[in-house]
Amino acid sequence: MDSVFLARVAHDTLGDRALAAIADSPSLPRRELQEALDIAVKFKFPVRVIKTQEFANENYTANPANRCYFCKHELFEELTPLAKAEKFAFVAYGENASDVGDFRPGAQAAAEFQVRAPMKEVGLTKAEIRELSAQLGLPTADKPQMACLSSRVPYGETVTPAKLSMIERAEYVLRDLGFHDVRVRHHEMKVASDKLQVTDIHRALEINPATRHPSPVTHFARIELAPAEIPTLLANGKLAVVAEELKKIGYAHVTLDLQGYRRGSTNEILPKNTT
Repeated sequence: MDSVFLARVAHDTLGDRALAAIADSPSLPRRELQEALDIAVKFKFPVRVIKTQEFANENYTANPANRCYFCKHELFEELTPLAKAEKFAFVAYGENASDVGDFRPGAQAAAEFQVRAPMKEVGLTKAEIRELSAQLGLPTADKPQMACLSSRVPYGETVTPAKLSMIERAEYVLRDLGFHDVRVRHHEMKVASDKLQVTDIHRALEINPATRHPSPVTHFARIELAPAEIPTLLANGKLAVVAEELKKIGYAHVTLDLQGYRRGSTNEILPKNTT
């Protein structure tokens, strides 16, 4: 939502002296990429798809608390020479005034590359950007917040394209049922033992070998929905439908977070003084 607003205003103000860019990698849902391209066509501003390679960086895939730093560093490392080659004075991104004070390692990368954040600089909040987006007729005005798919994997658990594909498909299940604020948090449950055989592990976990993949690692989905949407999931058999569909994707266990979706829940494990 922030980036679409920024792209539209930049185009309205600067015309062909502005170029929108979107980073494409396994952390970006396919529907999000297509929506961005469709919006660019509808509002007639140019857009460039940049293939970023953060998954080639072990610092990123190891999924430390500052994972976003390595992602944004990769993006700005691609955009900076592009801007120079095509004679753009600045690279800008969608950080806004509502992001101030949140844990945002990507902002460090932006500072290192001297990337501008116009909406933060003028003090525009998320609510104000939504209101202005509606005035401009942007379809993203009421779009829910959408962090990258890697944000669904807890810090310290490796990020892989295969995991993100599972998360993407799982969230599509819920969105296609009409749910708005959706996160499927992807956890791993491990049984570590050099002595146990796979059949012993199944027995220890009371898992039927005929119905479970013979691996000491199982995938665990924790669904977060807006609190107001939770009763809808619990009604009319939707819960059973969602659980069954997510198990088809590969999740051995499917749970509902009773606290519901809240921004930055992945950061709840971090020390309070993290900045």
